[in-house]
Amino acid sequence: MEQFKLEIYIPESHFKELQRVLQSVDAGHIGNYDSCLSYSRVRGTWRPLDGSNPYIGEENVISEEDELKVEVNVLKENLPSTLQAIRSVHPYEEPLINVIPLYNEL
Repeated sequence: MEQFKLEIYIPESHFKELQRVLQSVDAGHIGNYDSCLSYSRVRGTWRPLDGSNPYIGEENVISEEDELKVEVNVLKENLPSTLQAIRSVHPYEEPLINVIPLYNEL
């Protein structure tokens, strides 16, 4: 059973919607529990380049904002639908979603 951990950086204003779509694709299902995830407040920086369409910020100006880092485990077979669900509610033009393989000896 291959699993991945996703790290998703998102504005706090979109957290509840993200939580809803993660539940709808069974992300965060661990044993007899579902909807398992964790989040922490972080500070992100980025600079939108020429031709970008930033949700927050202006082209060629460094932005700095509070965000949430959401962590959730996903089974390999659910990974494509989970990534699609995240992108459907994420406001950023280029969402940062880290996909990290997990080693779980059963």
